[in-house]
This record gives sequence, structure tokens and C-alpha cells, in this order.
Amino acid sequence: MARRVSCGSEELHVLAVDDSNVDRKVIERLLRISSCKVTAVDSGSRALQYLGLDGEKNSVGFDGLKVNLIMTDYSMPGMTGYELLKKIKQKSSALREIPVVIMSSEKILARIDRCLEEGAEEFLMKPVKLSDVKRLKSFILRGEGDEHGEKQTQKRKLEDDPLSASSPLSSSASSLSGNLSPSPPPSPSSTLQPLSKRTRL
Repeated sequence: MARRVSCGSEELHVLAVDDSNVDRKVIERLLRISSCKVTAVDSGSRALQYLGLDGEKNSVGFDGLKVNLIMTDYSMPGMTGYELLKKIKQKSSALREIPVVIMSSEKILARIDRCLEEGAEEFLMKPVKLSDVKRLKSFILRGEGDEHGEKQTQKRKLEDDPLSASSPLSSSASSLSGNLSPSPPPSPSSTLQPLSKRTRL
């Protein structure tokens, strides 16, 4: 289950990784527009250093920070986004729970499948749009993902139950109406009324 924050006053912290200065500025801007705290680095090795996975003593380390989402470019020199993803998912049990989103300007299905199989939360095509960032933010802020999913499933079941329950009710109602229709009075009284009018005439 991915580590997520509740929809309180706590700020969403995103680690953005991209070797392109232009793309890095774009994603920073989109995240800040969406009221996210952003830490941007230009390589996979810098990301590992920030996360405390490089083995250096001067690294910040996961205990000294709170990252709720990692967004990384796929094609980077030295270490690709896929390699960074693998290191994050394999090296630390704590970091393994953080959602990782891969970004790329190339739509290569084999690459997408490989990243998703390795544990990427999503694969976004560049240029990343504001709607992508907002959707990711709402996903992270949703709370406990699995519990929320169970609630949604239960909600769907509850919504389906009235529909399924309505059919027996309607059928029982129709059967009741069918049983009531052949029942004796008050139909004779209705026929007597016009007869009484005729006798008066």
C-alpha cells in the first residue's frame, strides 16, 4: 500500500527528477500551482542521495524528510528513471511505499509495461499537463488507498442493492395489485351510482 497523506493541512511533498532544466522547471511550476511542495534534482544519483540511499553519511535520509510522491523522467544519463525506480523499490522498505511516477516523451509500450511491472504507480507522457498533476495529487490525498477502494466497492454494492431490491418490490407490488383487482366491492357501488341517476331522470 502506498504511503499517502490525509486531506488535512499537511502539504504534499513531491520529489521531481529530470535532467532537462526546461522540463524540470515545467513540472516544478505545475506542482506549485497545485499547492505542492517541490524538491527538484537533475539526476537519479542526486535523487538517491536526497533519499539517503547512496550510502553517504551526509545524505538527508528518509527519516529526515517526508516525500509523498516521486516523479522521474525515464531517459536520463547515468541512471534512467527505470533504474531509479528499481533502486527505490528494492533498497528500502520505507521508500518502497512511496508512489513513483515515470515521465517520458516516447510512447514505447515495452518500456511502459516494464516500469509498471517494477512497481511504478503511473507512466505519464510528456509534456505533463496540469490536469495530470491534479489527478495525481487527488490520488495521493485520497487517504488509505486499499481501504478507500473497499469503501468504493461497498458503495457500488449498496447502490446496486436498491436496484436489485426494487425489482422484487415492483413485482410484489404488481402481484398485489393483481390480487386486489379481482377483489369484490367497491366496483358495484360505482355501477350503482349511474343507475341511481337514471332512476331520478
